[in-house]
Amino acid sequence: MTVIVAVAALVGVLALATVIGLLLRATTGRAQSAKHTDATATVADIAPAEAFGTRATLVQFSTPTCARCPATARQLDALAARHDGVARLEIDLADHPDLAGRFNVLQTPTVLLVDGDHTVRTRFGGPPRPPELAAALDTVLESR
Repeated sequence: MTVIVAVAALVGVLALATVIGLLLRATTGRAQSAKHTDATATVADIAPAEAFGTRATLVQFSTPTCARCPATARQLDALAARHDGVARLEIDLADHPDLAGRFNVLQTPTVLLVDGDHTVRTRFGGPPRPPELAAALDTVLESR
């Protein structure tokens, strides 16, 4: 392999990694409407009824090694405290690995916004962006 081919290969790999990184950064933490499989999924059986809010619940899937999960928990707790009938529920996937497949959790934290009927309305892969999370929660609260 010549030096020019090696440099070209290195530049190509760096360019590809940069594009993938920018795509991931652009989509992480964005609100995604519940897909058909999420919309029909109910979370009522993953925790006792008293763990859920009467109007909405912010369900956070996390793992013990997740570096961004504690900050996300604080963000969700603060948001839930500002609204009556809203609760935060944290599910440790190390204790419940079956739920990762059931709710298609590919990264932690993953946050599901669940309405008062325990139906998934919105999901966030990665730490939720505060304005999008607040807007999604307001939509759920206004619809009740």
